[in-house]
Amino acid sequence: MAQNTEETTHKTEDDWRRTLTPEQFHVLREHGTERPGSSPLNYEKRSGTFVCAGCGQPLFSTDTKFESGTGWPSFFAPFERGVETSTDNSLFMKRTEVHCARCGGHLGHVFPDGPPPTGQRYCMNGVALEFRPEQSEPGPVRR
Repeated sequence: MAQNTEETTHKTEDDWRRTLTPEQFHVLREHGTERPGSSPLNYEKRSGTFVCAGCGQPLFSTDTKFESGTGWPSFFAPFERGVETSTDNSLFMKRTEVHCARCGGHLGHVFPDGPPPTGQRYCMNGVALEFRPEQSEPGPVRR
């Protein structure tokens, strides 16, 4: 997995196809959408960080995850500088697309119907994310 801007912004389509699964490629690089309810990340409750599956950019903390009932992992706020947005006029409607600030991968959309404190619902494709559990300190060695 690429871990820096230079490496990810200069990847060719073939490079992306080699590093991503077909489903990840479809969502991240072709602006696809996974089937609702298909991501195991919908049920992730551990403390940790959701990162871009394409480049490892930290995107969301589990502290901002909530159950939206939509079938996709949802968050009320991203990490600062983790994501960028653009206007998406597909499907005969105007929506706000969310993409990774590092590699530009399509993540999902943001809607103004989320919970406080932001009122935003970042509705993300689980296949575009990877979960990294919080690392706990090792306990004392017992002999």
